[in-house]
Amino acid sequence: MDNLAHALVGAALGRAVADRHVPRAGLVGAVAANMPDWAETFFGYWGWSRADFLVQHRGITHSLAGALVQIPVLILIIGLVARAWTRWRGSGSIPPWRWLTLCVAIAFLSHLFMDWQGSYGWRPFLPWSSRWYYLDWVAIVDPFFWLLPLVALAWGSERHWIPLSGLLVIGGFISLLLVWRHDIVASWVLALSGVICVVAIIGWIRYWFGPVARQRAATLALLLLVLYTGAQAVAAGSRKREIQQVAALRFGTGASWAALTNVGRPFTWEAIYATADSVASDDWWIARHLRQPAVVHALDDTPDGRAIAQFARFLAAEVDTTNATIYLRDARYARGGRTGWAVMSIRMK
Repeated sequence: MDNLAHALVGAALGRAVADRHVPRAGLVGAVAANMPDWAETFFGYWGWSRADFLVQHRGITHSLAGALVQIPVLILIIGLVARAWTRWRGSGSIPPWRWLTLCVAIAFLSHLFMDWQGSYGWRPFLPWSSRWYYLDWVAIVDPFFWLLPLVALAWGSERHWIPLSGLLVIGGFISLLLVWRHDIVASWVLALSGVICVVAIIGWIRYWFGPVARQRAATLALLLLVLYTGAQAVAAGSRKREIQQVAALRFGTGASWAALTNVGRPFTWEAIYATADSVASDDWWIARHLRQPAVVHALDDTPDGRAIAQFARFLAAEVDTTNATIYLRDARYARGGRTGWAVMSIRMK
């Protein structure tokens, strides 16, 4: 999912798990929850080409092996910094290692699960296996993964202009984004988001929860997210069975298929089917052309071809003989057109 969702959910997890034992547990949780993405900077993220991004993003830093390295390192860094800071100030509490470990580990692992639950995918067994796994439950961007933890964090904060200003900036950004992209957001999502914002304002003014009960507020928000995710998981299971049946009827039992999440439209999934020769949905169809010699060469013998081949869940190719170019696409994100982050153009030899 997006980094804002990771940060807000991580902060809520930090408070829910360790607020009474770890100073600034919310901040620790937000940092730990984004660590898999931040760690990519050590692997040259800012200099990645498009092919590098497809291969490296959600790579080793998001794997279980990577977690076994990053979690202890992050615990050690935060623990030592907290101890040095406390000694320098001469006041404050030092977080116990066991509670700090629990806070960091749960927040970090939440990132991996939240990535797994979507349709982009997760590769847990790198470096031994580069296979992608998908739950296809929740879209890569979901406004309720912003709003629910944000409200809980707001209600658990001091009624002061400093936390209020931060909340207004984040809340304003979310509101502007929902209004800007209202064309892809379901009407009920917009309406419910508005209701949540109104309730959030009322709770702030009436001093619901507050710092004393902020752990309970964070726990409540997380429970609501668990119920929301669980409901989507149940609905996704039903939708997958329908798609599997249609795939068998239209293309035979050997066809591959998926239920792709729709950003802005929870509880809806796009059906996608594939055979060796085509990729289709309920209202579109494209040829794959994967067995043409020029395409086989591009996939096997060029870095860009190998990159898109290992990333794409539903790979398709277009051969432009006029311009001597092969276009390779992941049909999840690109069904036509010759530009975009999920399209690779390779010159024919």
